[in-house]
Amino acid sequence: MARHGGRMTRQAHRRPALVAVVALGGALGAAARYELGLAVHPVDGWPLATLLANLAGAFLLGALLEALVRRGQETAGARVVRLGLGTGVLGGFTTFSSLALELERLLAAGSGAVALGYATVTLLLGFAACLGGVVIASRHHAWRYAGATADGADGATG
Repeated sequence: MARHGGRMTRQAHRRPALVAVVALGGALGAAARYELGLAVHPVDGWPLATLLANLAGAFLLGALLEALVRRGQETAGARVVRLGLGTGVLGGFTTFSSLALELERLLAAGSGAVALGYATVTLLLGFAACLGGVVIASRHHAWRYAGATADGADGATG
């Protein structure tokens, strides 16, 4: 139990409905990553499917979390979205384990330079993708807020 706003609440990982939301989201994300792996093949030793999944996931997670933060204090609905999409779908879609396995395989095959390049590109572009998602979500929020105030609405939560 955790204290929340003066009352005791059950932690998210102990609530079966929230665990189910994460599990369902994870299954959907993993299935999407599997399909991406079937559609995108390595090029010159680079495992592009994993790279694309991780970059897209970093971008989307940055955008999602920025959008949720800008909405204000987390509501029950926002928690379901964060856990279902962020932890579930994007957690299942992105894959550190595949990245590690692919790096190990590249190193075992004697492709140290390719492995180093792949790891470096993944980390640098992953950070840039996440930052890009944050910036775009932030600008979208600013645009929506400006539109709401121009229309006479308060725009405090949107």
